[in-house]
Amino acid sequence: MISIMIAASVGLLVSILLTPYLIRTFSRQGFGQEIREEGPEGHKSKRGTPTMGGVAIIVALVVGYFVAHLADWLRDSTNDGPTASGLLVLFLAVALGLVGFLDDFIKIRKQRNLGLNKTAKLVGQLVVAVVFAVLVLQFPDDNGLTPASQNLSYVRDLALIFFPVPVFIIFCYLLISAWSNAVNFTDGLDGLAGGAGAMALATYVVISFWQARLSCVESPQAACYDVRDPLDLAVVAAAATGACVGFLWWNAAPAKIFMGDTGSLALGGLVAGLSMTTRTELLAIVIGGLFVVEMISVVLQIAVFRTTRRRLFRMAPFHHHFELAGWAETTVIIRFWLLAGICCLFGLGLFYSEQLGLGGG
Repeated sequence: MISIMIAASVGLLVSILLTPYLIRTFSRQGFGQEIREEGPEGHKSKRGTPTMGGVAIIVALVVGYFVAHLADWLRDSTNDGPTASGLLVLFLAVALGLVGFLDDFIKIRKQRNLGLNKTAKLVGQLVVAVVFAVLVLQFPDDNGLTPASQNLSYVRDLALIFFPVPVFIIFCYLLISAWSNAVNFTDGLDGLAGGAGAMALATYVVISFWQARLSCVESPQAACYDVRDPLDLAVVAAAATGACVGFLWWNAAPAKIFMGDTGSLALGGLVAGLSMTTRTELLAIVIGGLFVVEMISVVLQIAVFRTTRRRLFRMAPFHHHFELAGWAETTVIIRFWLLAGICCLFGLGLFYSEQLGLGGG
């Protein structure tokens, strides 16, 4: 528990102190955000706001994680240190953040709202996903558990749905691509993705900590969890939560910096990686419900427009729909945060009710 608190505190501290330095540096370099011409009129004033602030989230995440392990080692030098599960989730977040960084950098250099083309972005996500998919099935512990399994999962693995390795790699790519793009779509209003991401990651702190308390290795029973390194996954999630909250201090409306694709792709990678390593891939759809709905709104907008030549929403992602309907930006943000919080609480309720159903209450 102490490691979780240290990771969250350090992640928060690094993020909240590093972000203003990035604001000054990026402002001097002219690393300002380009705005969609067809976007809400109020967004035009945001042109030139520093972007790529996701760098602060990624740095804070990594520093928070390793400082927590250093403190753990100083307390007890016999501790094993970072685990395969924790390092792989970190790798996924950092690698996707790098793809997003390249996207942001190209936008800035070309002075437009389009960075990497769709093919280049998908190839980047594909390479990262394939490497993650291959590695996440390696590194069995003493009980034969690997960081992820080839079974689809809800709150634990579903025995009836098993993916052969090639299918698992495809599934992994689709999952990672979906989550990273879903968070990317949500990152359209000041602090919206950062606040919702912090809630989802905090939910995973609770879930992975609970799994550690009821690990089948430590306390075998009907309701135990076969998850490799759940406590270390809680440390990762805690460091990421602290990083998001610290960044949100500067990113909340009116934002002084945007996370850009650097941050949104990294956050999506964290949700995807944590869902796979905690065996909660289907439950994550509920926990990250706001991100899912934002992505669905884009898909529906495209599908309806291509078939009927009419728009389902005034603008997609659909948080812009409410802005164009006359809602103030802060009103949309706060209400969407409430929806994100409801999704997280509902997800926790489903997680706990499944455990109660197996006699673990």
